[in-house]
Amino acid sequence: MNKPKMATEKGVPSNSKIAMLLCQLEKMNEEVLVRDVETARLVTAKILHLIQTQERSGKEVMSKGSSGMEVILSSLENSRDVQTTLNIMSILSELLTVGRGRRVGVFVSKGGTGVLFQILISASKELPPSEELMFQLHSLLAKVGPKDRKFGVKARLSGALNVTVDVVKQNLQNSKVLLPCLQVLRIYSNNSVNAISLGKTGMVEIIFKIVGPYSKKNTSLFKVALDALGALLKSKTNARRAVDSGHVPVLLALYLDWHRNDTRHRCMLIRKGLLVCLRNITNIKLGRRAFLEADGIRILYHSSTECLPVRTLDPLINTSSLIMRKCFPKNRLPVPTIKSAFHFQLPQVPPGGPVDQLYNQLSGVDDVVDESDDDEEAEGETDTENDEDKDQCSLNDDIETDLNKLHPNRNIGRPFEELKDYQKFFSELSEDFQGYSFDFSKSASTTSPSTYLFSSSSARFSRPAEVPTAQTPSPKQIPDSQNVCTSVKEHQTLSSPFLACSQTPLDLDTIHLSKNKEKQEGINIPAPDRRTAPTSISTSLSQGHMIEQELSHPLEGVSLEDKGNQNAEAGSEKVKHEGSPVNNLRHFQPPLLLGGFPIRRTGGGGSNVGSDCGSEGTEDEAGDAPLLEVPDTAQLLPLHDPDLYVEMVKGTQSVPQYAEVAYPDYFGHIAPMLKEPLLERIYGVQRSKIFQDIERLIHPNDILDKVVYDIDHPSSMIEENGESLKFNSQFESGNLRKAIQVRKYEYDLVLNADINSNHYHQWFYFEVSGMRTGTGYRFNIINCEKSNSQFNYGMQPLMYSVQEAIGGKPQWVRTGTDICYYKNHFARSSVATGGQKGKSYYTLTFTVTFIHKDDVCYFAYHYPYTYSTLKMHLSKLEDMRTPQIYLRQDVLCETLSGNTCPLLTITAMPESKSTDHICQFRNRPFIFLSARVHPGETNASWVMKGTLEFLMGTSPLAVNLREAYIFKIVPMLNPDGVVNGNHRCSLSGEDLNRQWQNPDPELHPTIYHTKSLLQYLAYIQRAPLVFCDYHGHSRKKNVFMYGCSVKETVWQSDISATSSDLQEDLGYRTLPKILSQIAPAFSLASSSFVVERSKESTARVVVWREIGVKRSYTMESTLCGCDQGKYKGLQISTRELEEMGAQFCVAMLRLKRLTSLRNHQNLLDLESDIIGTQSKNVSSCTTTYVLEEDEPSFLEAIDYSAESNDEDAEPESDVCGDGQENFDQLSDSETIHRK
Repeated sequence: MNKPKMATEKGVPSNSKIAMLLCQLEKMNEEVLVRDVETARLVTAKILHLIQTQERSGKEVMSKGSSGMEVILSSLENSRDVQTTLNIMSILSELLTVGRGRRVGVFVSKGGTGVLFQILISASKELPPSEELMFQLHSLLAKVGPKDRKFGVKARLSGALNVTVDVVKQNLQNSKVLLPCLQVLRIYSNNSVNAISLGKTGMVEIIFKIVGPYSKKNTSLFKVALDALGALLKSKTNARRAVDSGHVPVLLALYLDWHRNDTRHRCMLIRKGLLVCLRNITNIKLGRRAFLEADGIRILYHSSTECLPVRTLDPLINTSSLIMRKCFPKNRLPVPTIKSAFHFQLPQVPPGGPVDQLYNQLSGVDDVVDESDDDEEAEGETDTENDEDKDQCSLNDDIETDLNKLHPNRNIGRPFEELKDYQKFFSELSEDFQGYSFDFSKSASTTSPSTYLFSSSSARFSRPAEVPTAQTPSPKQIPDSQNVCTSVKEHQTLSSPFLACSQTPLDLDTIHLSKNKEKQEGINIPAPDRRTAPTSISTSLSQGHMIEQELSHPLEGVSLEDKGNQNAEAGSEKVKHEGSPVNNLRHFQPPLLLGGFPIRRTGGGGSNVGSDCGSEGTEDEAGDAPLLEVPDTAQLLPLHDPDLYVEMVKGTQSVPQYAEVAYPDYFGHIAPMLKEPLLERIYGVQRSKIFQDIERLIHPNDILDKVVYDIDHPSSMIEENGESLKFNSQFESGNLRKAIQVRKYEYDLVLNADINSNHYHQWFYFEVSGMRTGTGYRFNIINCEKSNSQFNYGMQPLMYSVQEAIGGKPQWVRTGTDICYYKNHFARSSVATGGQKGKSYYTLTFTVTFIHKDDVCYFAYHYPYTYSTLKMHLSKLEDMRTPQIYLRQDVLCETLSGNTCPLLTITAMPESKSTDHICQFRNRPFIFLSARVHPGETNASWVMKGTLEFLMGTSPLAVNLREAYIFKIVPMLNPDGVVNGNHRCSLSGEDLNRQWQNPDPELHPTIYHTKSLLQYLAYIQRAPLVFCDYHGHSRKKNVFMYGCSVKETVWQSDISATSSDLQEDLGYRTLPKILSQIAPAFSLASSSFVVERSKESTARVVVWREIGVKRSYTMESTLCGCDQGKYKGLQISTRELEEMGAQFCVAMLRLKRLTSLRNHQNLLDLESDIIGTQSKNVSSCTTTYVLEEDEPSFLEAIDYSAESNDEDAEPESDVCGDGQENFDQLSDSETIHRK
């Protein structure tokens, strides 16, 4: 080696003793070390003494620029004297003991590992080998190994692996040497090739000889031996060898022995080591079978139960739980098929498509569960020299790297002859308004351009339907009447007993909407936004100044609470009910069900036989019928009308042909005034739920297994004994397939798959009745599919109580305790997992304690928003229109089941018929908005509702916004999916947001025609300024955007790009930046502008790439809540969602102002700074933009899985010590709830 020039640390004299001794040692070459042994021993002994007694001596040797380590390693390599070698080994041990790993890293970088292996090989050739030298070498290797990523490969190639094995075999009774050798074996075994090789040498059997029953002696040796054994058993080959040798019962017996005798819990790490061995063995099917045969679940269950009171034993409980869940026999999902319970015949089935595969399976094939619970393990394992690098796969491998695809290239792809038919949807571009009177009076509104689309008078759409109530009498109690009356009830009525009213389903065909003046005056509902309209919409200077001020303070001008207050003031003459958001009640007298139509008594839930003996009563008979008290919500819900909703339901087509109306949809929802915080996680909640699940196997006689609801067998009934809840989901957007009572107050619930699909289980919406008060009911939705959920991080399901609604609080509220989401024991078929075996479903569990006896409650994944609700809202928007508003409602197309897809055009009317005003009207830029392509993302519709209400409002901001743009809006892209309770797909069984590249006009009509509208605009050179598709997000908080950027995509990949390739207008960031400034729920930090390959067929990417819209976005709204800003720590409600829709409009107005400025370079510079800052942060982040179902990887790290075929699910620490490995953490983590 080159002679080093000793460098010294600041404050250490250059003539320090350690420096002089190292220089003296350096001058001793190999010959001198061999010839002058005594001098070498003396020098090395002095160096060791200085390092042991003077801290600064060690610092000097390891200081930056010092060659002390090279001198020591060179001397070690050249030494042939055992004592000199031992001295140098002691020096290295002292140096590497401190420094928090940095010194070890320096040692490895200097080639120290190879030198140690070389000394080990040489020492093994001495007969007999020096016991002390072997001890020192292996102790030092145990310190170095975890920091050297190539440690295992170096050991195998150098032959050190076999030397350590021989030392172990020769020193089974010598615990001093055995201990460090086992530590090194554990590190060797982290390489799978080494583990297999060690298994072949019989090392597994040897370690089982070392480990024994409970003893107070040699506990350190036992612990290290178990660590080594656990590492060896990670290899499937070694695990099979252990099972074949009958070691599973031995491990269980040892664990039980240590558990019973370690009463003071001083040997927890040994007990943990035994569990780790069992955990690794049960990673293979053979091991799980042996575990069950040895009654392992019962042993671990009882021992874990005994550990529960001692919190320090949580690592044992968690690991035991993991093993039990993994070995729990996979159960069949209790359904006849995983395909949807409903089927819709498509006009065509594309060969090889998902539906074709779904319905062309071989007869007799069970699609619910596979023959085996996982793949058979391979007989051997692949030998790889660089096994440590196998997990170093490229991150962000879904990011688009083709620069040709990254640069938008407007390609309409269709001739104008095909597109010219879409001119009819853009009549505003040719309208001359010659027949229109610009005298903005009330009479003018009758001749303004508008279309009302959703009349249900056609006999084709009419059919009976039912409105559920809180109680349903027997058929004999149904009154003979079909009159519906409304009246105002005084404050005293609210305190009347709920059960005094007899309530029956309402047949929608028998309801006659009376709109005479008397009833309207009796209800006295204030019309929304009926303030006196200005005579001209030309903006004065003072008004312009006011608008500028409002833009500067958008939150003050867009508060949704103000609207409610104004409406309340408008109806101040009504009697107010203290503590209730609703000020009066309406009385409905329920009519008979006519025509012999079989009904379901939804008030009682369940599947009951309907009446077919009804007869039409007389008007006089109606007077004796009891009244149904219902809240009059019109004051606070200007866009809701129960009677109108009934009419809209009649025109809605559903595959199951629903004949019922859910109470929440009929009477509406008023956002609670109180904030609903994220639910704090209770310590140990998931663990307790999992143990209750395990008890099903241990105590099967305690399980009722009683089916109480099943849409696959609608004729099934439950006895009216009051011991079971009653369920129902047979209404629009409902989703519940089956309910099974497993214990007295516990129910397993199965969701229905999307129609023409066999998966996508997430959205739920169902009714429950027949409950008792003061008792916690546990509900388990057992066939969820996503690997994680915001239910683990503070999100709660929603509940709507009929009794609460009648009492004056018609609102969805967050509910439930003991909420968690975890992998369960129900097997997923490989048919639904793309061929992967061994996968499981996930359980969402929550507990609800009802406060009203015999109530009717509804539960939902998120705030429901049905297709009929949309139609009702659009009809009410027509009523909101003032003469200054240009509103046109068109039918874009019909869906597969015959529902209409509405298209809205909203802008401001021209000021006059003059050429200039007409020209200004036609030349306004287009804004294109869409929503609800995924039916389960109901929050998107609530955001869209906020946008539409703002656009139709009379505020100066709304007026200015309409004068600035023409809005084209498709508020619901997937009506069929919404109606039928799907979560993600349309009736074609496909995700419509993956069909934008090549939509089929028959199978994807809404996407095909929406894209055609955009293609038409691109052809006539009027591409939208902004395109935004509203979505919901299930695994992230806040509201954020996905956009498209060449530059930011390149930054996230390894693309070689020139500066010219990165040239792009930074305007795509302007709108998200504005939203981050004015919308409290919006998070720019959560937004991404990276283009992924897997998203090339989504609306955002296709509109950006093919239509050439640089501001093409997906706006994602959380289903959970916010972790920043004004709403931090709160669950999101419809109030915040609608506010977000309104704030989007304000942002569009500010965007207009910014883009119209001649010099906005400062804005772009600021955006460039933001991008630069973000690129630095993101580039160092290890998360990927590869998203599942439009969703980023879940960033809140959590481990609650128990995959049977995933050996690396719970990685162990490389550090040999007593630290607790992170694989013990369950999803509740038993620590602090993470936001």
